[in-house]
Order: sequence, then C-alpha cells, then structure tokens
Amino acid sequence: MESPSSIGITTIRKESWDKVTGSAKYNSDNIPPNTLHAKLLTSTIAHGLIKSINIDKALKSKGVQNIITGDYYPVLTGSIIKDRPPIARDKVRYFGEPVAVVIANSEEEAMKALNLIEVEYDPLPVVASITEALKPNATLVHENLGNYYCPDYTVYPVAHTNMADHVKIRKGNMELGWSQSDVIVESTLYLPKSDHLAMETRNAIAEITPSGIVNIYTSSQSPFAAKEELNRAYKIPEGNIIVHTPLVGGAFGGKATIQLEHLAYLASSAVGGRMVKITNTREDDITISPSKVAAEGKLKIGATKEGIIKALECTYYTDCGAYADTGPRMAKSIAIDCSGPYNIENLHCDSISVYTNHGYVTSFRGFGHGVCTFGIERLLDKLALKLNMDPFDIRIKNAIIEGNTSPTQDIITFSNTGNLTSCLLKLKQLMKWDEGQIIKSEKGTIIAKGIASLWKTSNSPTNASSGVVLTLNDDGSINLNFGASEIGPGMKTTIAQILAERMKMDVENIHVFMDVNTQVTPKHWKTVASMTTFMVGNAALNAAQDLINQLKEIGGIALKCSQDDLEIANQKVYVIHRPDIFISFKDLVNGYQYSSGKSIYGQIIAKGSYIVSRLTPLDKETGKGKPSNSWTVAAQAVEIEYNPANYSYRLLKAFTVIDAGRVINPKAARGVVMGGMSMGLGLATREDLIYDKEAILQNSSLRTYKLIRFGENPEYIVDFIETPQIDAPYGARGIAEHGTIGIPAAFANAISLAVGADFDTLPISNEVIWKTKTGGKYDSL
Repeated sequence: MESPSSIGITTIRKESWDKVTGSAKYNSDNIPPNTLHAKLLTSTIAHGLIKSINIDKALKSKGVQNIITGDYYPVLTGSIIKDRPPIARDKVRYFGEPVAVVIANSEEEAMKALNLIEVEYDPLPVVASITEALKPNATLVHENLGNYYCPDYTVYPVAHTNMADHVKIRKGNMELGWSQSDVIVESTLYLPKSDHLAMETRNAIAEITPSGIVNIYTSSQSPFAAKEELNRAYKIPEGNIIVHTPLVGGAFGGKATIQLEHLAYLASSAVGGRMVKITNTREDDITISPSKVAAEGKLKIGATKEGIIKALECTYYTDCGAYADTGPRMAKSIAIDCSGPYNIENLHCDSISVYTNHGYVTSFRGFGHGVCTFGIERLLDKLALKLNMDPFDIRIKNAIIEGNTSPTQDIITFSNTGNLTSCLLKLKQLMKWDEGQIIKSEKGTIIAKGIASLWKTSNSPTNASSGVVLTLNDDGSINLNFGASEIGPGMKTTIAQILAERMKMDVENIHVFMDVNTQVTPKHWKTVASMTTFMVGNAALNAAQDLINQLKEIGGIALKCSQDDLEIANQKVYVIHRPDIFISFKDLVNGYQYSSGKSIYGQIIAKGSYIVSRLTPLDKETGKGKPSNSWTVAAQAVEIEYNPANYSYRLLKAFTVIDAGRVINPKAARGVVMGGMSMGLGLATREDLIYDKEAILQNSSLRTYKLIRFGENPEYIVDFIETPQIDAPYGARGIAEHGTIGIPAAFANAISLAVGADFDTLPISNEVIWKTKTGGKYDSL
C-alpha cells in the first residue's frame, strides 16, 4: 500500500495561515479584563550602592496598586551561578538594572508613578571592560562570588576576582607542535555586545489563583526551565506552577533566559495574586534584558610549509556583564570547538568568563561559536596569505574527517559531523571562485570574495530530555503534543513531518498543539541549541512506535490475525500480503466494538521520550569529555564590491553550503539559513552596543542601534550536502543557528582583502575602513 512521503518535501508550516492573516496570537495579545500592568524603574548608573529608595509619593499616585523593591523577596537566581537578584538589592551592577516595580491599573499610570520614585546611589568604581576586570586589585563586581551557589557543578567561579569560570582545553603536545611548524601566525580579535532584536519584545504575565495555582504566561524558549526556577526560588510546589507559552515572535536565544517571569510573579504576589503583565518596550528590551556576549581573543597558529596545521594556542575572554546567566556556558562552547572544523592534534585553549558592569548576557544564535569561528577563520586567511596558498586549499587540507578527534578528544565520524570537504567544494563551485578572489572593475571598484568554514555542537546538560504524547481523533487523524516553543523556524511542522513519515500518512492529518502548557504538555528541556529536531524528533519516533504497536495489537483482534502479519499506512491497519484486508484508524481509536456490541481495549494514547545519552562533563584540567553527540559543518562566503575612493562597500552575494544530514523541509530550511546569514551580516557590518567609559549604554533604541534593513541584503545562495546522522530522525542534523556563525568571518576576510588591511574587530563599517586607511584624518573637503 503506497503512502505519501513527508521527508524532503516542502511543507507549508502549520501556523503559517494564522501568521500571514494576522490571526495568530502572541503572549502580548493576551490582556484579560482587570489585568494590572507593571513597569520597571531601572538604575541610572552602572555600579553603586543603593543608599535609599523613597516610594511614598509614587504609592499615592493615581491607579497605583503597589510598589516593590529588592527587599520585598530577597533571593538570588541563575541557572549556572545564583548571583542575580530579580530586583537589585543594596547594590546595582549595570545601567538599566531593575530597582523597583510599580504595579498599576494601566501602563500610563505605572509610568507616571515611576517618575515619582526617588533613588539615591553611592557610586562605585566602574568595571567598564574585560581589561579593567582582570587587573590586579580590580574593583569586584561580586564581592561574595566565592559564596554563591552553582546549580551547574561544572562551573568554577574564582573568589575575590571577576572571573566567573575558566574552561581549559589541553590536547596533544604543544612543544612538539611548535617544533614541527615552519610558519607561525598570530592574531587578536574583539567582538562587541549586540542585541537579539526579536520582533516581539520579552514579556510575561502572572497570576496566583485562590487555590494557590501560579499561572505564568510568557514568551519563552524555556517554559519548563521557568517552572523549575520559580519552584526553586520561591519554594512553590512545582505542581502548582503552570507555564503557558503561545507562539513566540522570534527569540534567537534571548528568550531562553528567565527574567521577567520572576518579576511578574513577585508583582502578582504583591497585589494579592491579581493578574499582572510586564512587557518590555524596545528600549527596555535592549537595556534591561540580557544581550549577546562580547569577547576578546588572542590566537597563535603553527603550520608546515605545505599548510598542515600543527599547533593552535588561543585565549578567549568573554564579557558576561554584571551576572553570569549562560555566559560561562558560552565560554565553554568557544573552548570545545576552538579548533574550528579542522584536525589540529596539538591544542591549548583557555576560555575565561569575566564579570563587568555591562548589561548581562544570555544565549545568542550560535552560542559562542561566532567568536571561535571568527578567530580561527581570520587566522587561516592570514596563514594562507603568508604561505601563498589558496584559502580553499588550506581549509581542505586540514578539514576534519572520520577518525580525527575534537578538541575534547571525542572521535569524529562522518555520521556525527558530516563532510566539510564536500561543503567547501560545492561552495567553491557556487561562488565561481576560479574567476578570481579579487577583481578590479573598470569603474575603479574592487570585487572581493571571502570564505569561512564552521562547525557547531550543542552544549546541553547530560540529562536533557524530550517527551511526545499522541492522541487520536474519531476520524483517525493524530494530535501531536510536545514541549518545544514555536519560536519561528517551524519546528512544530518539522516534527509533524517526521511523525507523518513514520506513520505513513499525510502530514495534513497530523494536528499539532501549537502552544506549550507545562501542566499537560510533555517536558522538553529548552528550545535551544539547534537540538529540537534531534531530541523531539526521536521522541516522536518512539511515540509513533508505541502507537503502531497498539494499533497492530487491536488491529490483530479486529482482523483475526497475528500482529506480525500487519502493517500500517494511510491511516489503516492492513494485512501485509492482502492490502485489501484492512481496518481504518477511525474504527480503532476508541477501542474495538464487536458486532455483538461488546467493546474492548479503550482509547489509544501513545507516548515517547528521548534523553541525550553518553554525554560526560569535561575534565577540569584537560577539557577531555563528550559534551554532545554531533556537530554540523558548513562553508560560507561573502562577495562584496569595495570603492576605495570613498571607503564604502556593497554586499553583493552571500553563500552557505551546509551538511544538513537530511533536509526535512527544503524551503523552510533555506529560509532559516538565510535568516541566519542576514543576522550574521548585521553583526559583521553595523551591530554593536555602545557603552561610554562609565558603562552607560548609548544606543538603546532602533534610531541608534542599526540593523541591516530590507533592500540592503545581498543575494543569498543556500545549498545542502546530505551526509545522514545515523542516530537522528531520518538522518537530519541541526541547522537553525549555523547560517549566522561564519558570515562575519567571511565578510572580514573579503573586506580585508579588498582594502589591503586586517580587520579583526567587528563591526566593520565604512567609517572604520576610513579610519583604518587615513588614520581618521579627512583627505578631502
């Protein structure tokens, strides 16, 4: 019996019609009657003691129901290091940190009351950079760092310093590596903080019912983590906490953190459990909530005259800002993939998380891999130039292959990593590299092409898990329920396709529960790390097998034959050698009824789960261990046109070839990669958060924080290699973040070649090029 295939077929996303017609509902669209509104008063300085907060006038302001400060419920939060109070208490550590929450009948009334609160600070010396943070006798952002509780036992804060963690990679013999090197090249880098800029700003709603149920409605990538953190922080029975997450309007890692959920809960508890809503303005989202990590790096690489890399030594410092959040885990990610997708037998890497008085950071698309990719890919172009080698050739010569080992000494296979060489060769063909890497046009401009390879693995806990529950409707269609948030890439549809393929049925007959409700939705660790397809997909396959077993069991009774003689397809259970003998799902979903009227079995409910396996923590001194099951490799390129007359450039084309293992939904896959490429170009050319010497953020609005805009994008060319990952659903590996990771390095390589100068700091604007070429002096009127 033939059935339609769902894998490798472009499929319209389950939520697409609701989104394009405007009927889709996001968390901010939910404003029940009598909802109160909370607004945050934030610190006007980056570091200082709170001498006093006077809320008397504000409490008397019209519409104000209550005002809370850090003394209302003193607690420290954090998934890695418990170092952050939801509301600052005694001390502020970054510009924009919440110091009071006003709960009022309306946003307008809350805003008016904010202006009546009087706060007096005693300023402290500001730690405004990584360099200042690491100085001997530096001002401490956290005086009690050595006393903080660390839920993640693999993080090692250093007491009496500004170092939140230090991850080490020690592989091979560095002395031998340097002795075998004919050429040594060194480089530095600086990548600034930037913002996630999701279209939907972060928001949360909380209410506490008379029976003690805490309902949290949040735009989150981590609804189950929100439940766990609220349970731990406020000792609420976990069964009393229900987190609801509808469609999420973009996230890029920024909604993996738990911040506004704490504040909404505290605000609700301060007004007798009434429903309270907190929604960031765009300025709040940039200033108050966490951003992308900043990093500095120093690298040294050694190679033979033939271009074989023998040694790599690198040190990275990540600016976590005022609180750790996931900063230390991003520093770990930088370390575990510090070699890039290359076979380097002798490695020495230190990745150090540093506290400063900048806004704190959280997960960002690529989870630190943009840092190490920029470092190694700029270094490889410099090495190729010194050896007079083609940039493609040096990458292909050193591309990681089956039998090599990762920086953490895990064994590489084509299944768990993919085929970088194939990606590079296809990229070379697509971008017509043989026509020349640099071409001077008749009008005096310069066409230049830059490339970069990348790889990324996840960095999940060793017990991350996912669950899936399947129920059936009376017409034989299937309801699919799992705990990943739909944050934009269409993973709900992807899982539906995987389930449809296994059940040999039309994906249109798979109905997906789009929201997450932690009371009725099976747990999913977090919708992060490009792991949803892998984790939930495997759970869905296990659930499908459970469903098939049940259908065959009851089908065998109905068809009076052995289960071994049965197969399923097209919502039917049929005899393998007699497809004309069958019974439809719809006649089995609530059990089977004999002609006599007697019924057996009952409603069919299937379940499946998946937990990551064989992962281990890293050794503290060597970094040896198994942080993940797989990598995804890719090759990217940017083609630009540079005008030396006025130091300007145009983005012409951007390319990505990615080994996706197996492409589930081709058009959706291209879309998510293209979106990542656009984000990468924004980071490369214009995006950064600008702080003054007192660590006061200067560009907290879209008037001053510049994004790449419609019409400024180049032509995007995306293609795929398919080397199946044998333990993944139908061979598919993660691709959601990878479009972003290598683009900044590819752009920097292209612009460095075109301008004839090294650019190792992002972003690279026309002004930066002008300053580099002229020293910042005008050369014309």
